[in-house]
Amino acid sequence: MRQEWTSARRIVVKIGSSLLVDGATGTLKAEWLNALADDIAGLRAQGKEVIVVSSGAIALGRNALKLPKSALKLEDSQAAAAVGQIDLAHAYEEAFRARDLVAAQVLVTLGDTEERRRYLNARSTMTTLLKLGAVPVVNENDTVATNEIRYGDNDRLAARVASMMSADCLVLLSDVDGFYTAPPGSCADARRLDEVREITPEIEAMAGDVGSDLSRGGMVTKIEAAKIAVQGGTHMVIASGKVLHPLKALAETGIATWFLARSDPVTARKRWIGGTLEPRGAFTVDGGAAAALASGKSLLPAGVTAVEGRFERGDAVVIKNGEGAEIGRGLTAYGNEEARAIIGRKSSEIADILGYLGRPELIHRDDMTLNRKG
Repeated sequence: MRQEWTSARRIVVKIGSSLLVDGATGTLKAEWLNALADDIAGLRAQGKEVIVVSSGAIALGRNALKLPKSALKLEDSQAAAAVGQIDLAHAYEEAFRARDLVAAQVLVTLGDTEERRRYLNARSTMTTLLKLGAVPVVNENDTVATNEIRYGDNDRLAARVASMMSADCLVLLSDVDGFYTAPPGSCADARRLDEVREITPEIEAMAGDVGSDLSRGGMVTKIEAAKIAVQGGTHMVIASGKVLHPLKALAETGIATWFLARSDPVTARKRWIGGTLEPRGAFTVDGGAAAALASGKSLLPAGVTAVEGRFERGDAVVIKNGEGAEIGRGLTAYGNEEARAIIGRKSSEIADILGYLGRPELIHRDDMTLNRKG
């Protein structure tokens, strides 16, 4: 077993429609799903957290509504998604419950992983689900997300979820067992790469023409997913999903292609917060709060003495000490008006001040990076 697999504590698994739904009958491949559920139960028994990103709603709904197998109009795709999502959620719930696992349905659009306010909400919800022992099953909200239906690509969504959740590993289960130098069967010397340490123009060229209809959902989108994943510190692997117990097979045989990240998810996330995002405001903290932050604590309202700027929840802000020196940056859990109302107060008072029970911290330690001393 590869170290990237054995050491992974949080794993995102992406499943395509063709693996989950029989193309001829339009019905669920129950045996395959049950085998996958066995694998996930095994990973959970090892103490690993698992998030599933699953396609299949439109494929199942198309069959239930007896829609043609040809390309669907947008409104038909949305109707199929609305019907199929119920079947898909029920299938996961049933398979997981039989193995003493709790399935949680999470419907998102790409905007939920790109807009920082929604990003924080989605990250917080799924983090809580994982802490409570559930297995989030993520799907695009195809009933309303028109762009996602036209795009037809869950590979990049899975990569964004993996990056958002600071996952150690992203598994793309595919109808091929890895990334090849040329489409398998297209030429005699096509070979599978065991690992890719850098996504070069040569690697991208091997994936095919991004402008081709045939490339949609194929290797081109997987390479794009790999770029997102490794930038976020997540290793990505393309492995065969055509076998029963595909995750067990990945661990035991090692037949796959690994795209290796250069840093871990925490380091990559801290770098993103500290160096990529433009700060919209600032919090000044007292000496006690500065010491608490240095020891790894979150920033609580009680330790903040001043708020600068205009910002919304999820925006990046600078953290300053009493002398005005920058000691770190982070993503704020409150907009500037709410922040000004609660600074200097105890977290237990937030509900009375704002009229709702908000987060106890202004900036959670996971959403913060501190400057190195010296």
